[in-house]
Amino acid sequence: MYKLGHYGVALGVYAPVVAWLLGRGLAALALGGGVVLLWLAMLPDLDTQLPGMSHRGLTHTFLFALAVGVAVGLVAEFAIAPTVGQFGAVAWVGVPGFRTGLGEFGFLIGTLAVLSHLLADVITPMGIRPFWPLWGRSFSLDITPAKSTVANYVLLAAGSFLAASAALTSI
Repeated sequence: MYKLGHYGVALGVYAPVVAWLLGRGLAALALGGGVVLLWLAMLPDLDTQLPGMSHRGLTHTFLFALAVGVAVGLVAEFAIAPTVGQFGAVAWVGVPGFRTGLGEFGFLIGTLAVLSHLLADVITPMGIRPFWPLWGRSFSLDITPAKSTVANYVLLAAGSFLAASAALTSI
């Protein structure tokens, strides 16, 4: 898919998280998470800019999704949490053994961003190899070509609708 389609799928995947956060009065966290999610939604396509990397290779795998989740979680826990924690704005999940919950939230956002990208790409004829390098089989639902303007706008509209609905019904 192209950028707009990826943004739409990311918003659709994020909609339940938005509802959950807003239901707990965490509007700033819902907005911040959405911004980061959209910012990272195109990260797997960085492979098109790097020499020696094949498109839809390593950056289009579950392994990459977990690696991005870990990286974002570490940044959230050790760079962002101490800053916002001083304002008392962070105790959002109450997971025993964790200081703030921002690390877990960062992991969720980073992982979801890449997984939403994979979900958008699996509907194209080219598909993805999500288990590479362990298993090189390609998966494709072959629903629409990535370049389909209609499909990209439909995904953007559907994802926007889902996210907006989640936000409006949670207020």
